[in-house]
Amino acid sequence: MSDETQQCDLAPGVDAVAALTPAVGDGPRADCVLCGEPTEFPADRPGTTLCPVCAWQEAQRIACSG
Repeated sequence: MSDETQQCDLAPGVDAVAALTPAVGDGPRADCVLCGEPTEFPADRPGTTLCPVCAWQEAQRIACSG
């Protein structure tokens, strides 16, 4: 067994903090791709957007899939 710890590397040019920080403002919000509820993220944000409930459930599924 190795003492090395596994680590996920970010793609070049990706700002992890910005990706996890909801935008501030009063513009339209993106809908969750799983349930359709509004999210904390702006509608023009690229990528998959999840509401807090679906994000929590998805994290539980990933953590328990071992």
